[in-house]
Amino acid sequence: MPLPKIPTKPATLLLAEDYPKADRTKPAAVQAAKPKLSAVAEIAAEPVAKAPAKTTRAKVPAKQAALVAASPQAAPAPLLSSPLVMETPVAKPSGRGKEKQPVDLEAPHPAKHKAVEMTVKSSTSRNADQTGKTKMFVLDTNVLMHDPSSLFRFEEHDVYLPMMTLEELDDHKKGMSEVARNARQVSRTLDALVGSIDDGAIENGIPLAKLGNKDAKGRLFFQTRLQNGPTLPEGLPVGKADNQILGVVRNLEAEQPGRAIVLVSKDINMRIKARALGLPAEDYFNDHVLEDSDLLYSGIVQLPDDFWNKNGKDMESWQENKNGVSSTFYRVTGPTMLTLLVNQFVYLEPKNGEAPFYGQVKQLNGKTAVIQTLRDFSHNKNNVWGVTARNREQNFALNLLMNPECDFVTLLGQAGTGKTLLALAAGLAQVLETKLYNEIIVTRVTVPVGEDIGFLPGTEEEKMGPWMGAFDDNLEVLNKSDSDGGEWGRAATQDLIRSRIKIKSLNFMRGRTFVNKFLIIDEAQNLTPKQIKTLVTRAGPGTKILCLGNIAQIDTPYLTEGSSGLTYVVDRFKGWSHSGHVTLARGERSRLADHASEVL
Repeated sequence: MPLPKIPTKPATLLLAEDYPKADRTKPAAVQAAKPKLSAVAEIAAEPVAKAPAKTTRAKVPAKQAALVAASPQAAPAPLLSSPLVMETPVAKPSGRGKEKQPVDLEAPHPAKHKAVEMTVKSSTSRNADQTGKTKMFVLDTNVLMHDPSSLFRFEEHDVYLPMMTLEELDDHKKGMSEVARNARQVSRTLDALVGSIDDGAIENGIPLAKLGNKDAKGRLFFQTRLQNGPTLPEGLPVGKADNQILGVVRNLEAEQPGRAIVLVSKDINMRIKARALGLPAEDYFNDHVLEDSDLLYSGIVQLPDDFWNKNGKDMESWQENKNGVSSTFYRVTGPTMLTLLVNQFVYLEPKNGEAPFYGQVKQLNGKTAVIQTLRDFSHNKNNVWGVTARNREQNFALNLLMNPECDFVTLLGQAGTGKTLLALAAGLAQVLETKLYNEIIVTRVTVPVGEDIGFLPGTEEEKMGPWMGAFDDNLEVLNKSDSDGGEWGRAATQDLIRSRIKIKSLNFMRGRTFVNKFLIIDEAQNLTPKQIKTLVTRAGPGTKILCLGNIAQIDTPYLTEGSSGLTYVVDRFKGWSHSGHVTLARGERSRLADHASEVL
């Protein structure tokens, strides 16, 4: 087969004189590394210029060619016609005169590389941290309405409230929404702080520790006079609240030139506008449980291959019969135990063909841990309402769901991992078979994915019906597994199941107490920390609460993976002896759903 002709045009490559312009915006670390990079490129390019095209294509990888093309010093004029630089063939000119665009060899796959949410401080704030000086934070209204206790979250730094912030708080205090409640709570807090202070003392700042918040060591300042210093650029609307707050920040910088003045706002556009005007601005990230959701506790840890050799020297083992199930316990001592938590699942799958080990940490005392072997729910004889575990994580989840000593269970996982099906099967088995609980209560937050369809007719349960389609689908699957009784038997079973499942709305939960109930909170990632606290504190004696969700599918506005209520409870409940968490990894719904979750 004849070789293709060497292209004569460099088509998509930059010219040599264009490279210094592109280098100006690169960081110093990259510029410092350029001589080494170009030296390597020249060494690689020297023999290639004399070699035939076939040898060059066989020996030089695509990444090296990309480095040569990207280096300003390794792109002289004779090299432009070399086949080394032109790794991608140039498309033939079409009738429209367009050429093929260059292919980025290092372009990340959208499903494998997600954007990480970073909590970036402004340069002014970083400089103040390095010098040890206290800062003054100017709060936007949305910060106070997002977290009413944000006044006391700034440690030794001072807090400044512009007059426009107070005006906006007054505008949003009416109504029954959470924003209105937060605005009223902030107003009550400010009233308590200002209450017994002399009028002249307000200008000197009010100690934030006055109400008993010992962590808040700074002072609260109010805007006591109109600004008459530097103004904002012409063209910005003067009457807009955001622009007036930006004017206050600029005026404070002029009045206190040696002080770090930082604007804190949840409004992205306002932060961008402040940065464009040269004003330091930051997001309020004190409500974030984690900076990166990848650091969230998974509830599962893989033991090293030499675990038994390093930690099994003085190992003890015994058997106990709990809840009608015989289990083996191991008391193990070693350095690995310091990294474990109570009720965390551990597993060891040897690669030499030996039997795998699956266990759960039951007790921890320094370097000593008691590990209990698990019940194998993947076997048909241990099925739960006809459902068996299809993978390792589902087996861990069923061990938590069927354990009466575990009062609070959280299950995370992408779509199709079996969260709802496992929870419903475990609930039916413990309500109708073992009669450990009286009934199943199902609830979820009613946040639509698209446009709201309006008001729904009927009772509370009828209004919640359209939101519970996921449970109806899973009930249908669970009901089909019982084929012994025929159509009449299935209809009777379905009526019995329906009589034991109650669908409740979140709006009427406050003040209630659930005794001996199996409470399932679906789509818990859409709940705020305050809402999920309201739900979990409804539990009475003998009640088990399950929180299911996927933090990658948050529909509630202004809620992120780091500030979700589900992330909050997973982080706060880890290590408690009566709670457990499992992150389900593998989808079991269908090959189509699994592929869609991976590539979309």
